[in-house]
Amino acid sequence: MSQANQGDTIKINYTGKFEDGTVFDSSEEKEPLEFTAGEGQMIEGVDDAVIGMSVGDKKNVEVPPEKGYGNRMEEMVVNIDRGQFPEDLTPEPGLTIQLMDQNSGKPIIATIVEVGEAEVTIDANHPLAGKNLFFDIERIG
Repeated sequence: MSQANQGDTIKINYTGKFEDGTVFDSSEEKEPLEFTAGEGQMIEGVDDAVIGMSVGDKKNVEVPPEKGYGNRMEEMVVNIDRGQFPEDLTPEPGLTIQLMDQNSGKPIIATIVEVGEAEVTIDANHPLAGKNLFFDIERIG
């Protein structure tokens, strides 16, 4: 099979790691990841890395935040009045919640980071924002 070009549907096995080698995601023991190269279905760093890979090729790639999940933005950490939470939801640090973006109407996933008497602090940054990520990629299809 030829080298991957933009618009080609390809399959990869991958392992994503932090700088210290800790694995945060992997296709191991799951289905390989299938996507269309260059179509923005993957983070930019992985999308760019697969272009030119042939089946059987392996590659290690470092993905900076700008080509991954973006930089952390402190304005994405906000306090919400506790009364805005549904009565059947007990806010706890580490709990992920889904909110609606007031501007776009799209859902946003946020993590509760602190719970106070009157306010709850949430972080709507992607958990991998601001991090350099390292991927071991193998093209298998």
